[in-house]
Amino acid sequence: MIIIGEKINATIPKVRVIIRQRDKEALLELTKRQATAGADYIDINVGTGVGSQEDEIRAMQWAVQTIQREVDTALCIDSADPAVLEAALDARNGRPTLINSTKAEKSSLEKVVPLAKSYNVPLVALSMDETGVPSSVEDRIRACKNIARVCEKYGVLLESVFFDPLVLPISTDVNQGLVTLYTLMKVKETLPMAKTIVGLSNISYGLPARARLNTAFLQMAIFTGLDATIMDPLDKELMDAVKTAYVLLGKDRHCRGYIRAFRGG
Repeated sequence: MIIIGEKINATIPKVRVIIRQRDKEALLELTKRQATAGADYIDINVGTGVGSQEDEIRAMQWAVQTIQREVDTALCIDSADPAVLEAALDARNGRPTLINSTKAEKSSLEKVVPLAKSYNVPLVALSMDETGVPSSVEDRIRACKNIARVCEKYGVLLESVFFDPLVLPISTDVNQGLVTLYTLMKVKETLPMAKTIVGLSNISYGLPARARLNTAFLQMAIFTGLDATIMDPLDKELMDAVKTAYVLLGKDRHCRGYIRAFRGG
């Protein structure tokens, strides 16, 4: 399971202050904590929803350059703006990087997919289009297939594409968890060479005891074949859930990973 640390996100008030004030020490402290906890990638989202495109580009370049000077962990560049993504890719100095993200919308696909090819980096692809997030499994799969066709056009191998079935809060629709899980299974069936990813914490938004819901949903998603998740690696219960799911599904040879984790506390 690939763990992508979600904590550097400017929609979080404290992180927004870090980005605006260019607080190097606070940014590095948050990065290092996630890396130490086991994150394979560090997600970097500096979009605050205000300011110009150039503001976001400068903030992204600062964050990427600051982190890569002192932390070796791979980066996940998170923006809906292709110009911001490209600026981040130029700033990364060859660091292993994941682009997050594109969607099944022509203006996005025709700009972001070529970036993945040109820079030879994997890509997160959202199962949505210009109309928004489809309500049905079938329509989300249709969006994924449209993205797959454009990836084929530009020579981006599906092995390097992480399809995101999208997680919506069950507090607004109690069936959303099932829609995501069934979409995950359908991606594995229809696009078997591709990988899958979810943004985990959305599932519990607006509900109490969120950690319990996140943990249960994560283990269900792992059962469907989930390859990666954007989550809080500082949440020990979640990190433990990955180990327990893998051992119960027979993916942990001789239970070695589970035993090492147990002995390590």
